[in-house]
Amino acid sequence: MTSALVPSSQTQPSAGKPSAGELVSLAESGSRTEGAQHLPRIITDAGDKALLSFVNYFTAEIPNENTRRAYLQAWRQFGKWAEGRGVRLDQVKPFMLAAYREELLKRYHVRSVKQHLSALRRLFDQMVIDQVIPLNPAATVRGPKFSAKQGVTPILSEEEIRKLFNALDTSHVVGLRDRAILSVLVFAVARVGAVTTMQVRDFFPQGRRWKVRLHEKGGKLHEVWCHHNLEENLHAYIEAAGIGEEKTTTLFRSTVGKTKKLTGSGLDRRNVYDMIRRRSQEAGIAAKIGCHSFRATGITLYMENGGSINEAQKLANHADPRTTKLYDRSGDSVSLDEIERIRF
Repeated sequence: MTSALVPSSQTQPSAGKPSAGELVSLAESGSRTEGAQHLPRIITDAGDKALLSFVNYFTAEIPNENTRRAYLQAWRQFGKWAEGRGVRLDQVKPFMLAAYREELLKRYHVRSVKQHLSALRRLFDQMVIDQVIPLNPAATVRGPKFSAKQGVTPILSEEEIRKLFNALDTSHVVGLRDRAILSVLVFAVARVGAVTTMQVRDFFPQGRRWKVRLHEKGGKLHEVWCHHNLEENLHAYIEAAGIGEEKTTTLFRSTVGKTKKLTGSGLDRRNVYDMIRRRSQEAGIAAKIGCHSFRATGITLYMENGGSINEAQKLANHADPRTTKLYDRSGDSVSLDEIERIRF
C-alpha cells in the first residue's frame, strides 16, 4: 500500500514514525512519555486508554509495515487538523469529518483521500470496541467516488528501459547491484518491498534454470522463473559482491558513504527510490518514475509482446485480474493512433 495523502503525481516516503515495537513501549509507559510526541495529540491528549487502543490497532490489527506507515501518517495529519480547531477526540462529529474530507479533496488525489478516510474509520471502530468513544463518527461519512480503468503510475517505453540499463556503469559492484535490482523489478514485476527483503538464498536453481523467491504482502511467498537477463544480472552481481555462500544474508546491500564498498546491511525502500531517481536522471529520462513504475512497465511490455492477462495476473501475483489490467498500458499507442485521425 502506498503512503497516504500525497499529491497524485508522486509518493513521498514518511519519516520519524514509531515502529511496532516503539508503539508497544509507548503504550506500556503511558501517553505522557517523551516518545509520545511522534503520535497525534488528539490521541495522547485523550489519555492512556485511547493510546492503548491506538497501539492495539496499529500493532495487532495491522501487521504490514507499509499499511501501518500510511495509516499512521493519515492519523497524524488528521490530528494536526483537529488540534488547529481545538477539537478533542470525544468531540469529533460526522459533519467535521465531512468538512475535513472536502479540504483534502482540494489538495490530494481521490484515491489518497479514500485511503485516509479508511484509516480514520477503522481506528474509530476499534475505539468503539475498546469503549474509548461511544460511536464511530466516520461511520456515516462517505468517501469520494472513484473508478479507474487504468493506473496512473508513470511507465517506461521499451526504448527508455533499454536506455536506462545501457547507461548503468557496471564496471564496479554498485552498478552491478543496481542493474540486478532493476532487473528484479521489471522482469519479475516485483514490488519494491519484496525486493529489499530478498536474501541470497531467494535466488535459487530449479533444474537447468533459476528462480527468484519474493516475500509478498501478507506473508505470501511468490516464486518466479528468471528471465535470462535477470538470471545473468543476478549472477554477475552476486559474484562481484562475493556473497554467494552467505545464503541467509540480505541480497541487496548498502554502501559505505559514497564509496563503492558494500556493507552487510540491506537497502530500504527509500534507498531504492533514490537510486532509481538518480539513475533515471543520469540516463536522461524525463518522466518522474518510481519503484512501482517498473512493475507497470514489466506488465505492459509483457502484454505488448503477446502475453495474456491471465498469465500476467499470475506473474504479478494479483488476486484479481482487474488489478493487473490497471497496470497494462499496452493499449495506449492504439488510442493515440485513433486520436491522430482527427485532422483538419
